[in-house]
Amino acid sequence: MLARTLRAAALGASLGLVPASAGAVIQGEVSRDPNGARAFVVRIESTQGEICSGTLIAPDLVLTAAHCVMHRAGYNVIAVDRAFRQRRVNASAVSMHPDFVPGTTPEEQPGVDLALIKLAQPLGADFVPLDPRGAGSIGTGDAVDIAGFGVVAENRRNTARTLRQAHLVSIGSLQVANRVTVVTDRRRFAETAGAGACLGDSGGPILSGGPGGYRIVGVVSWSSGALQQNTRRRTACGGFTAVTPVAEHTGWIASRAAELSQAGAGGRSEWMARPPRTR
Repeated sequence: MLARTLRAAALGASLGLVPASAGAVIQGEVSRDPNGARAFVVRIESTQGEICSGTLIAPDLVLTAAHCVMHRAGYNVIAVDRAFRQRRVNASAVSMHPDFVPGTTPEEQPGVDLALIKLAQPLGADFVPLDPRGAGSIGTGDAVDIAGFGVVAENRRNTARTLRQAHLVSIGSLQVANRVTVVTDRRRFAETAGAGACLGDSGGPILSGGPGGYRIVGVVSWSSGALQQNTRRRTACGGFTAVTPVAEHTGWIASRAAELSQAGAGGRSEWMARPPRTR
């Protein structure tokens, strides 16, 4: 079953089953636990109107997808405190993985779809960063969670900006333009529409463990619709979610995080994010 579904994922990508930058967690539950994912999952908004998700890996550092920050724009990071009040912090610098090729779509990306965002100021004690050095590999058949601030359906843009989670399963690695891990609804296996990423979830975490013991094992890159769809209303959500495994890139994350820390003290950064315009 897993092998057949993976072959279908490869076929779907090659035939253009409407893959797209991932958005909201569809068929997910709203996260209301003050000790849960809200402590480390953040929302990223650009001055160009784009929304992504990300993971706090230090009080002033966010891990996300490179395609979320490839434009020279202003970026805000929005976190949710224990009382579920929003806290907005400007990004001061952005660094994409050196193998990432700007201007490509995530599913056509031959490089590594990862980036770091340096915050203008650290978040406080209400937030609990996840250390990517503790990331494990994602094995075929592993149960994982997805969390993000995306929409519940492509035609419901007003549902974004709410943190949701869903349970998924890994069905193995897939080589498209680059190598990704594919996760999907663990009951439907992408045969029909189920839980997964949608618009706004790009850059959000794939998690193992549970509350109090979460580990980030992947970063959402793109999604595609289920294999069985209404041909008149195809969607890029509810089928496969393609993930960049974190464990394979912890060396770059650690070294670049150290460089960005030095940048805050007057060192070099890849490029400085323009402050968002005030309204």
